Amino acid sequence: MDALKAFLPAPSFSKIKQWIDELDVQVKITNPRKTKLGDFKGVNNALYISVNNNLNPYSFLITLTHELAHAFVYVRYKRGVAPHGTQWQDTFKALMLNFLTPTIFPEDILKVLSLHLKNPKASTLTDVNLASVLKKYDTNKVLTISDINQGQIFSISNGKIFKKGEKLRKRYKCVEVSTNKVYLFHPLAEVSLIQ
Repeated sequence: MDALKAFLPAPSFSKIKQWIDELDVQVKITNPRKTKLGDFKGVNNALYISVNNNLNPYSFLITLTHELAHAFVYVRYKRGVAPHGTQWQDTFKALMLNFLTPTIFPEDILKVLSLHLKNPKASTLTDVNLASVLKKYDTNKVLTISDINQGQIFSISNGKIFKKGEKLRKRYKCVEVSTNKVYLFHPLAEVSLIQ
């Protein structure tokens, strides 16, 4: 439990510890996963949460609280409700209200987090405004497609090379250089700039 302290904003720890103890949930801090920041599992009346170890303290707190909300909903309803349905949304909002204070979050995060909580998404990464503000506090800085200019050439992890195009409603329209195929990229997609 003490290892968790290093990953959270200090003023949030006692409330998080209280919920973990109340639920009797096991929390594991894991190596980063590409497809998720954290997850929850209920197996034979045992509760398990995992959270990636590369998150900044604010992202870690939001992600852990997100997963704790799943645990509370599971304890109450078991599998009888949608994973990110009304019950989870209401629980997540109620838990997060404990942390909406400048002693825990910087002002820029508080503003977008308050808006996010009006209709929380299944992942903070799907809320581009919140994900962008949280990204500013990362220690492991990565280049995203939003960081480069239109017309610049970049590659992604699979080695494919693209030219950045215009932003459509939510995504960037990019053309694969070798095939001229058009792809849409999430604004926070990680890229490597090709000079």
